[in-house]
Amino acid sequence: MRHAFQWLRSLVFIVQMYLMMAVLAVFFTPLAILKRDYAFSAIHTYCRWVRWTAGWMVGLQTEIRGEAPTDEVVIASKHQSFLDIIMITSAVPRPKFIMKKQLKWAPILGYYAYRIGCVAVDRGKRGAAIKQMLADVKSGAALPGQLIIFPQGTRVGAGETKPYKIGTGVLYRETGQPCVPASTNVGVFWKRHGIMRYPGLAVVEFHPRIEPGLELSDFMKQLEDTIETGSNALMREAGMEVSA
Repeated sequence: MRHAFQWLRSLVFIVQMYLMMAVLAVFFTPLAILKRDYAFSAIHTYCRWVRWTAGWMVGLQTEIRGEAPTDEVVIASKHQSFLDIIMITSAVPRPKFIMKKQLKWAPILGYYAYRIGCVAVDRGKRGAAIKQMLADVKSGAALPGQLIIFPQGTRVGAGETKPYKIGTGVLYRETGQPCVPASTNVGVFWKRHGIMRYPGLAVVEFHPRIEPGLELSDFMKQLEDTIETGSNALMREAGMEVSA
């Protein structure tokens, strides 16, 4: 009975979450067309709303740990569900993402992604995608801010493994910017698929930045070790059994 009630609460939460996305789009889009700052205001308002309603509607509290960067950096984060996107976006002032090309055509999301300077890549063409990503970043297609990338290239369920892709390392080397690793346990409570949202404490943790200058292989090893060790610790804190 308790499980069924939590499922119903989760459904109501999801419905209102997407309804609010539409409501805020109606209000903010005319303003965002006039001035880009309003696009960031819309996104931050929406992310705060989702975090707040998750807390009292389904019992899912959220917490940001570590120092969220405010300067121009690359954020390389574990990606387990939509919630880690919400939390990172809410924590930094000028978020922009390396995102899959198909999202450019998504209603509402596509326009705001364009407006804040996200970089769309074709994940099916790995070499071309990296070249295009670097070209867009360097040419100014991606505006100054915190460039967020998911090193594994996609959502990876809590406790699952997937190799880290070299694109993050290439971006780190070519931009000459610091990289801030980020770990999370959100997948324990908010799965990649399905309606159920579980109560608990979802955490995104920002780790100390990796300064420019490392060799590519050294950078990739440090990045993966930092993110995976941090995420495993957070998932254990959430009550999940995770192998070392």
